[in-house]
Amino acid sequence: MVKKIQKSTAAKKSAKSTATAAAGNGALSGAIRESAQQIWLAGLGAFSKAQEEGGKVFETLVKEGLTIQRKTQSVAEERINEATSRVSHMASDISSKAAGQWDKLETLFEERVAKALGKLGVPSARDIEGLLERIDSLTSQVQSLGGQPAPVRKTAKRPARAAAKTPVKAASSSAPKAAPRKAPARKVAKPA
Repeated sequence: MVKKIQKSTAAKKSAKSTATAAAGNGALSGAIRESAQQIWLAGLGAFSKAQEEGGKVFETLVKEGLTIQRKTQSVAEERINEATSRVSHMASDISSKAAGQWDKLETLFEERVAKALGKLGVPSARDIEGLLERIDSLTSQVQSLGGQPAPVRKTAKRPARAAAKTPVKAASSSAPKAAPRKAPARKVAKPA
């Protein structure tokens, strides 16, 4: 009988545990369902909120993108302007140096040509101008002594720049110098 009582208590205990387990399983599945329902509702709420504020967030991002783009463009323009000014400054420096070298070369060439012409006995432009002035003064002296007026001679004047660059050279020692000639004395008829 003791064995029967022990068996019946064991049976009662196992029935209780299965009933408790069944009741626990029902409560657990209900809790899981309720939790899943809350998660679903939270997701729907988040989706609804994202739809409402999504446009605002998108507009805010577009505005921020525009400000960043403007800043980037202004910085790029400043860099381009700096590079352009550097290049133009270097180009003007190179141009001025080249112009200076060209002027030096031109002066050297003119000096050497004048020296070579002087060695050959070719008078310079200044020498010729000096002779023309001397001829003009002698002509005026002859006229003042009673000679006939000489035809007016037109002289071509050289530009001041070219005359300033031509070096003054004395006539070469190999070239004979013309001695000034005196005009022959004329007999002037005396009035009677």
